[in-house]
Amino acid sequence: MNDTPPLLPVHVISGFLGSGKTTLLKSVLASEDFGDSAVLINEFGEVGLDNRLLGSIAEDAILLSNGCVCCTIRGELSDALRRLLSQRQEGLIPAFKRIVLETTGLADPGPIASTITADPVLRHHLRPGTNVTLVDALNASTSREQFPVWEAQVAVADTLVISKTDLINESELSDVQDLLDTINPAARRLGAEALGQPSDLLFASSPHLQSFTPSEAKSWLGPWRRVTTADSHDHLNEVRSFRLNFEGEIDWTCLGIWLSMLLNRHGSNILRVKGVLHVMGDNRPVILHGVQHTIHPPEHVEHWPEDDRCSELIFITRGINADRVTDSLNAFMRQVSDHPSPRIFHA
Repeated sequence: MNDTPPLLPVHVISGFLGSGKTTLLKSVLASEDFGDSAVLINEFGEVGLDNRLLGSIAEDAILLSNGCVCCTIRGELSDALRRLLSQRQEGLIPAFKRIVLETTGLADPGPIASTITADPVLRHHLRPGTNVTLVDALNASTSREQFPVWEAQVAVADTLVISKTDLINESELSDVQDLLDTINPAARRLGAEALGQPSDLLFASSPHLQSFTPSEAKSWLGPWRRVTTADSHDHLNEVRSFRLNFEGEIDWTCLGIWLSMLLNRHGSNILRVKGVLHVMGDNRPVILHGVQHTIHPPEHVEHWPEDDRCSELIFITRGINADRVTDSLNAFMRQVSDHPSPRIFHA
């Protein structure tokens, strides 16, 4: 019997300035479903505003009637997380079940996962949770043009919440959705209604899938809403997404070495990778998930869907195209693996 307590998820709410992060956080805190949460607010600059917008619930380390505890990060993230865990262990705050971190609007949330997994203390208590990114539909195009971090926030998202949709017409909303499809077509998509009533789906796109059914594991990769073309990427800051398909079983050792080398050399430009793989000698689907330099330990789902054992890997990259990645993986498999290589191609 395993008596090890489960790792607590650290969910991240990000999004550019004015996109509605604090509105969503207030709704989350008001919801009974998320009441047993600890909240961290990452302020930018010496004078923060978001904690004031949250009112009394954002004073440092104030206990809430619904069990929440909130504080504002003024030091390193790892220090703030360790302090929360210490206070929880000493019984100074309620035994929260999750941590929700609201980032500043100018932050790239990608390094948060590596902060948790690389810390010798945090990784035994916490795990990266779901990345939720707010997208201001009214200002999406302008923010994307002027601030490259906007694309990074969209790229790492497991869930995208589109806000301010009532301020634009259908054609403009369609343009925003096309833009999101081009950068991150695999993310779950929620509308502005999620700000007022947090959906059960809000934090349900976690990469940790032990409780998922086989079909849910495949659907975790998300709908490939459209096949993007080179032209569709031209107006982006070299950010592109593509999906690799594999016909045949995969030499796991060989793939792992290749992926480690890829991330070691280009990790800052691999904004996101996730996939479901049919590994040689294993009848269970292997789930792979990573953000930038960080790859999480692979996980298994018990069974494949009856009619689908195809492996897929999704990449969101900056300045690295699908042909380059496909050619590299094909060449490495052929030269290094002792087993027949699968046919690898990209959609």
